Amino acid sequence: MVSAHDDRVAAFRRLHSSGCFVMPNPWDAGSARVLEQLGFRALATTSAGFAWTLGRTDTQVTRNEALEHLGCVVGAVTVPVNADFEDGYAVDPQDVHENVRLAITTGIAGLSIEDSTRNQEHPLYDLDLAVERIRAARQAIDDSGQGVMLTGRSEGFVVGRPDIDETIRRLRAYSDAGADCLYAPRIDRVDQVAAVVAAVAPKPVNLLINSPFMTVAQAAELGVRRISVGGTLARAAWKGWVDAATEIARQGTFTAFDELPNVEALLS
Repeated sequence: MVSAHDDRVAAFRRLHSSGCFVMPNPWDAGSARVLEQLGFRALATTSAGFAWTLGRTDTQVTRNEALEHLGCVVGAVTVPVNADFEDGYAVDPQDVHENVRLAITTGIAGLSIEDSTRNQEHPLYDLDLAVERIRAARQAIDDSGQGVMLTGRSEGFVVGRPDIDETIRRLRAYSDAGADCLYAPRIDRVDQVAAVVAAVAPKPVNLLINSPFMTVAQAAELGVRRISVGGTLARAAWKGWVDAATEIARQGTFTAFDELPNVEALLS
């Protein structure tokens, strides 16, 4: 008997087979429901957007809080959900394996594992360890029999190591270690995007668009299969209410309250 989880995983894999799709990032159940209603065929969590709802920064969320959040988002929608699973909430590959196993039980259709250490002096895991961590995540997925898609992320452009050659070397290694999809957040030039797509072909590439440097059509022309926006939709929401609250605090006026959406209608 095919389960709802199996259906979502199969649908997610089909989306990666051709064309280019946008997988926006909700930060809670409500934003996830609205994005589904807008017609997006898959969603992805944002570790940063979720952390902000807790009044914390991106690195201050625990594994168990992240797992609970994944279950909440998955339960709010019927489309596939990809998990921003940070660095697997562990260093040791065996611990990554266990945490990925737990993540799969939330009903996600995919997840990403990144190579950032959160250490400013040594911001990326040594390549050998980073590869072993991807292999451990791959093994956890294979052991589950669920077919969840694994994305290997290289964070060089996020952590101040914007070396496209090293990024490509890492992405190729993660592909060889079993990653289904490859992702280098913060690359933002056409030549960089094209180089990554060519380097890991025929495997699909996720492109982060968190500024208006490229359109969906342009990304598709370059061979990008998947686009996400990270915490940028959450930041756009924060801008709206911070601007409104600042106006009230500084001017005592309420002009930002004009033409607001009917949230009740969006969620009904």
